[in-house]
Amino acid sequence: MSRKPNSATARLKQDYLRLKRDPVPYITAEPLPSNILEWHYVVCGPEKSSYEGGYYHGKLVFPREFPFKPPSIYMITPNGRFKTNKKLCLSISDFHPDTWNPAWSVSTILTGLLSFMLEKSPTLGSIETTDYDKRQFAYQSLEFNLKDKYFCDLFPDIVAQMQAEVAERNANQNLNFENQKNLQTVEQPSSFQSCITNLCVIIGFAAFAFTVKYVMKTTASEAE
Repeated sequence: MSRKPNSATARLKQDYLRLKRDPVPYITAEPLPSNILEWHYVVCGPEKSSYEGGYYHGKLVFPREFPFKPPSIYMITPNGRFKTNKKLCLSISDFHPDTWNPAWSVSTILTGLLSFMLEKSPTLGSIETTDYDKRQFAYQSLEFNLKDKYFCDLFPDIVAQMQAEVAERNANQNLNFENQKNLQTVEQPSSFQSCITNLCVIIGFAAFAFTVKYVMKTTASEAE
């Protein structure tokens, strides 16, 4: 019985080294320092997808019998594709031990997860949302993840990148706010000047009408 956890540990260490040598595109993964059977991952939303600009944190929980039994897969960050903190029903997860292949590695699992995330196929643990909703989740994912202790402890490089993006976003929002404020300040005198101009035009027309009326009345009097 003692060989199983040792076997899982040895295999996961091998997978970790392999993952560092040959990273999975758009995904970073790290095991907990205190428990190699629990890995956390971050999916960086691929370009030209509904997830672009988002960071999606989740975890893999491996059984002591790994690689002979598959892991549980969870998504933690709200994303518009999967329910959060619920086991995902995938062919590479413990929902389908009959389809599991012991030759599959952590890299294989993460690649399969990303592939399914980009699809629209429903499964247990998935949800249906619009592309607009997914883009909103992508926008909100940065600040959501920065509040997660595991995320910040395990992925300091990504945290630094996200903090820079949030700071840039806030600076742009402040700049836009100042521009709108300045524009409104410029528009207010313009509106006042427009009212004065219109008033002058009205007075001018009234004076012209009075003059015409006076001339016609004088001419009529002289004719008599």
